[in-house]
Amino acid sequence: MDNLKMHTPDLAEEKFRILAELFPNVVTETINENGEVVRAIDADVLRQEISTAVVEGPQERYQFTWPDKKKAVVLANAPISKTLRLDREKSVGRDGTAGSIDTENIYIEGDNLDALKLLQETYLGKIKVIYIDPPYNTGNDFIYEDDYSIETGEYLDNSGQFDGEGNRLVQNTESNGRFHTDWLNMMYPRIRLAKDLLSSDGTIFISIDDHEYSNLQKICDEVFGTGCFVADIAWQRTYSPRNDSHGISDEKEHLLVFSKQPGWSPRRLPRTEKMNSVYKNPDNDDSDWRTSDAFAPSAATHQGMVYAIQNPFNGNLIYPYKGACWPLRQSDMLEMMRKWGDYDLKDINDEERRAEVCGISAAEVRKGVKAIMLTSSLEDARKRAKEIQAAGKWPRFFFTKNGEGGIARKTYLKDAEGRVVTNYWPCTEVGHTDEAKKEIKALFEGNAPFDTPKPTRLLDRILSIASDSDSIILDFFSGSATTAHAVMRKNYEDNGKRKTVLVQLPEESKSPSYNTLCDIGEERIRRAGKKIKEEAGLAADNLDIGFRVFKVDSSNMKDVYYSPADTQQSILDMLADNIKPDRTPEDLLFQVMLDLGILLSSKIEETEIAGKKVFSVADGYLIACFDNDVTETTVTEIARKQPFYAVFRDSGMATDSVATNFDQIFETYSPKTQRKVL
Repeated sequence: MDNLKMHTPDLAEEKFRILAELFPNVVTETINENGEVVRAIDADVLRQEISTAVVEGPQERYQFTWPDKKKAVVLANAPISKTLRLDREKSVGRDGTAGSIDTENIYIEGDNLDALKLLQETYLGKIKVIYIDPPYNTGNDFIYEDDYSIETGEYLDNSGQFDGEGNRLVQNTESNGRFHTDWLNMMYPRIRLAKDLLSSDGTIFISIDDHEYSNLQKICDEVFGTGCFVADIAWQRTYSPRNDSHGISDEKEHLLVFSKQPGWSPRRLPRTEKMNSVYKNPDNDDSDWRTSDAFAPSAATHQGMVYAIQNPFNGNLIYPYKGACWPLRQSDMLEMMRKWGDYDLKDINDEERRAEVCGISAAEVRKGVKAIMLTSSLEDARKRAKEIQAAGKWPRFFFTKNGEGGIARKTYLKDAEGRVVTNYWPCTEVGHTDEAKKEIKALFEGNAPFDTPKPTRLLDRILSIASDSDSIILDFFSGSATTAHAVMRKNYEDNGKRKTVLVQLPEESKSPSYNTLCDIGEERIRRAGKKIKEEAGLAADNLDIGFRVFKVDSSNMKDVYYSPADTQQSILDMLADNIKPDRTPEDLLFQVMLDLGILLSSKIEETEIAGKKVFSVADGYLIACFDNDVTETTVTEIARKQPFYAVFRDSGMATDSVATNFDQIFETYSPKTQRKVL
């Protein structure tokens, strides 16, 4: 039963629909007179469609643009005044101590645009692999809406999902005039920032379906350059066809791959049993081998390698086939044949036959190229060759058909390369969506708190072809934390030391058991790590299953809004201590680490010097003290340790005398130390 509309038809909408059906290429998104992005008809394109002659209009050029693209560029480059604060209660450490969390994995709760900016100094050029599974813009999922020009209170509550910083998640339906625009504006600045984090030999893998694939590739072409396009991998995400609404069953997703620099190549995959099964050992050689072609290409340009070799079994002359030549220098081939009998070089005046192989005339062929011929009688040569054949372990170049055929070459299994990576990844090799759901159900007692996880085997394939054993892996749309799960398992399998940096907005979870997606992701890492260690037993004692949890927050420093004319003494007194009262020394430490480019996963030790708390980071690379009333004793002891960086609170010196002598103390004990104050 249909509801009555109770209003007159929207004629404009109906006409728009008719035009869109007739001329789908005229539908666009543009900015109206109020500065709003709206769905529209491109009048220039429509005029051309209904004209029989070329219509004059704006100058044509190849470009990829959309409303607010310039703002997206500005957004990518704009600075922010935020920091990362450690959440010790959610963090999991290997040593289990309260004072230190000895793990090299990072989990960040917050807007990934903020997180990527905060990581720029510390992780610039250090990330080997980025994998992301962003919103696909299907009309049913949520996307980030970034608008820092509007205060939090001015946001319309489109979906009931936005964080305290005003970062909004909106459901982007196809009826929205900004359908593609909003998605492009979300992705563009994040991809730009991600590129800077990649190492020179780094790669990014992005999962996407057909809805925005073409736009995503254009973004990556622009950000990375078309020369850095590696592949559009088709992942078979389901093992059985479904009756989809558009009539053709959609069994695959795209995995778009770009590299930081052109010319990147993946590592080869392990060989399969089927590939190895063609290697045999009929002659009792030291290693299994298969028969390979004995020739190389380019006969015309390598005429000195085109000649006859006499077969010792029957005396026949063996030439390369047309266009081919022998693969080694003639002196090397002569030594190979001498393993079968007595051979030497002899001119047999075969210019016409060699010219035929080279594909040229006899007049053009190189003169004086000799054949490799037997020097003993054929009867003696045959007898000796049969003895060698019967004894086994034939020479590398051997005679086929029990000696009566041509010449072939052994290719040994021990020298065989791995399997070439293709742009089709079947679910039998890398998993499918049902497998992914079963994986997460197995971790959460039969319940799946996340709807669309990826299988860990898919991430394992990426890690296998693109990461080193000590690489840093970044996922800034981490969802259920499949990436962390896959990295832990990979590290166990190959004894690796890969590290993860995961970022996820604490958006509302659909699961009644977990408030946010961050809660789900963090719990999955805990459970997956525990399960891997339990299954592995003592072999996984050194496996890093921990992670430090950080939250994106406002800066630790107080904001200054006053002009000099408005400044009063009371305000100056308040600002004498420029750090917010709710911030801890640990908060300050991590902001300093971000500013100085020190990895957030670095080892941190807490000590006490002359009654003051002192942090030592990365084995004394950075030493920091943020206490007040710091005396010369504390300063001197820190200077004696000769750190690369020494950081103190600007207002932390106990007396003016300590502040005055500060630089002199360091000049005496550690003149090369870089000294900083907050």
